[in-house]
Amino acid sequence: MKDNSDQWNPVLYNDKHAFVYEYGKGLIDLLQPQPNERILDLGCGSGQLTDTISEISKNIVGIDNSAEMIADAKIKYKHIDFRVEDATQFNFDHKFDAIFSNATLHWVTNFNAAINSMYHNLRSNGRIVVEFGGKGNVQTIVNQLRISLANRGYTTQSQLKLWYFPSIGEYTTALESANFKVVFAQHFERPTELADNNTGIKDWISMFGKSFFKDVNLKDIEDIKNEIQEKVKPTCLIDGKWYADYKRIRIIAFKQ
Repeated sequence: MKDNSDQWNPVLYNDKHAFVYEYGKGLIDLLQPQPNERILDLGCGSGQLTDTISEISKNIVGIDNSAEMIADAKIKYKHIDFRVEDATQFNFDHKFDAIFSNATLHWVTNFNAAINSMYHNLRSNGRIVVEFGGKGNVQTIVNQLRISLANRGYTTQSQLKLWYFPSIGEYTTALESANFKVVFAQHFERPTELADNNTGIKDWISMFGKSFFKDVNLKDIEDIKNEIQEKVKPTCLIDGKWYADYKRIRIIAFKQ
């Protein structure tokens, strides 16, 4: 679920960015889904983790605001209820026992609205189990992206606020202000290997940074991607493999 208007490419996502949901499998261990629970996968993407959870909890719903990703999920997992919804204003008649969210909430810049929506859609004592980009996430790549854009005169694009990467203190304070009880919070580094040893950083930018290139000359786009990959090589190329400098937050909190 992404807080922008870009169309998402399920083929590129599943082909070269499967690490997003592969790493998310560990979050399911924290969720500890139960057979009798009603669970929401918030920002389900192509539905891989939703399907994994459904092996235990049959009453599961997946939502994402990308119509392309939801369409892909519906084709692959016909037994699951997938819907196009906005993280900041979704509403279900039947409350959930748990809300699970992997690699989504950093796309929702209106984070207070998302927190309120999660709270409203949980039953009393229901829980959220979430992981998303934390403070400093992909800082090496994004800083160079902004520099490369600005150096070519794309000032507006270089200043785009596409993501929300909070500290633990910032996000847990927002949760507590909404009357959540936070019982677990962790911020950790997770350098993430990218799929292609030749174009790893460029592929990452193509998948996740598309919005930065609105109204940018097509030739400049390719030059910028090449430049970024070259500039971040000292940090992001390790033993011949490309890594994104991920920093993640994991949180468990209960509705009071």
